[in-house]
Amino acid sequence: MIQSNMAPLGMAVTPHHLASESALAVLREGGNAIEAMVAAAATIAVVYPHMNGLGGDGFWLIMPGKGDPIAIDASGRAGSLANIDFYQGETQIPHRGPKAALTVAGTVSGWHEALALSAELGGTPLPLARLLRDAVRYAADGIPVTASQASATRSKREELQHQPGFSALFLPDGDVPAEGSRFTQPDLARTLSLLSEEGLESFYRGTLAHHLAGEMVNLGIPVTLADLQQQRASRVKPLHVRHSEGDIWNITPPTQGLVSLAILGITDHLDMANADEAQTIHRIVEATKKAFALRDRHITDPRHVVDDLQALLDSDLLTTIASQIDDNRAAPWGTGRGPGDTVWMGVMDSSGLSVSFIQSIYHEFGSGVVMPGTGIVWQNRGAAFSLDPDHLLALAPGKQPFHTLNPAAARLKDGRTMVYGSMGGDGQPQTQAAIFTRHVIQRLPLQQAVSAPRWLLGRTWGQTSDSLKLESRFAPETLERLRQLGHEVESLPPFSEVVGHAGAIVRHNNGMFEGASDPRSNGSAAGF
Repeated sequence: MIQSNMAPLGMAVTPHHLASESALAVLREGGNAIEAMVAAAATIAVVYPHMNGLGGDGFWLIMPGKGDPIAIDASGRAGSLANIDFYQGETQIPHRGPKAALTVAGTVSGWHEALALSAELGGTPLPLARLLRDAVRYAADGIPVTASQASATRSKREELQHQPGFSALFLPDGDVPAEGSRFTQPDLARTLSLLSEEGLESFYRGTLAHHLAGEMVNLGIPVTLADLQQQRASRVKPLHVRHSEGDIWNITPPTQGLVSLAILGITDHLDMANADEAQTIHRIVEATKKAFALRDRHITDPRHVVDDLQALLDSDLLTTIASQIDDNRAAPWGTGRGPGDTVWMGVMDSSGLSVSFIQSIYHEFGSGVVMPGTGIVWQNRGAAFSLDPDHLLALAPGKQPFHTLNPAAARLKDGRTMVYGSMGGDGQPQTQAAIFTRHVIQRLPLQQAVSAPRWLLGRTWGQTSDSLKLESRFAPETLERLRQLGHEVESLPPFSEVVGHAGAIVRHNNGMFEGASDPRSNGSAAGF
């Protein structure tokens, strides 16, 4: 079995090896984990353009060597023109096109806030131009098209080719770019260069902001210059669950961090250490159903959350829920929230600073709208809003949409620190649970825990089925046992992208770093 990568001074794990190398180069030059992550975030926006970008949102979970973790919410709000009347005649918010591009893109504000925090932690900051240098070059000179990008472009061509700017960028020469061909993004290179020169604030309050706002008017996007100018990432106290193996943190609403913590909190009462493969899957899936129910009751814009979610996690509720899980029968459940294309990345440095990070444009290619002259693909995160005024997720100007995004981190009782996460919409909390359970509780080696076959309860891209989908690498007897328990089981190809691109880094007590990347991605665990 493939082994984890280990290194003594620092480690970066991303789903694209060029982003890992961008982070590693910054670490080698004396930059800290936050600066390295900004470099990785900029690079992966270029090399995985179908999954994330400057036109999306992001979330940071930052663990100092000692002291409390800090989270950064870099998600944008619905534009001031985005009200229910704007969608008159629609039964739901469109998933593609200018009407889907209804929220401010927050990710760049997150880079800015993270670098501000980095400066507060001390040391000599690296220039912004240095952090964005790789991304600028890759956008200008070109990158080899991944199988993931080629596949996503091919499958979404019919749906997206008529959206503003899409074909000009993603269908060069009028066709889907072949895997391994050179893909250039000259407009994005100029945008990144502008940010290098003017600073990240330019995205919201400078030259770039004014350009974006003008194009939004032309395209009929319900976001204004004032909306851009008001965007600021915020530092928040992350949610926390005390687990028998240590302390685990995740992000507050509007993300589904609550779900990821609840699953691990529930299964902590179910003897996962001695569970066989079928039992492990069954228990996590049943806990997932319960956690999704909590999500649907509680998670919305944090200003609209009624209950104290930390108090909920600290109460006996998870113990009670665990007692309701039937080891011999799958419970019925409704529907999930569906898929999402995303990137999770982790970086740790020699000071003990750790970063768990995620950024996304929601569905592959987001709204499908490429902002003219910028190379920026705008997200469709606002499609998560409801047009029902009485719904928990009802659309309103200035409101944050629901997010599947949730990077995780843990301080284990044996002294190790761990950052981990995955892309994949509904799959994120499930994959987090799989990796944590396999590695921390069942003592599977880290890379094996990430590479091992996975599952997804819920819908995948373009499908309406909410079945339990499992990679075909599972043993036939495992699949049969799950069917006997009442699960509606479907098979996925081996190493399927549907179950997400996961990754993890562990800092051991002797200071050594261990990293694992997902063979389902183009990633790497790069250390020095």
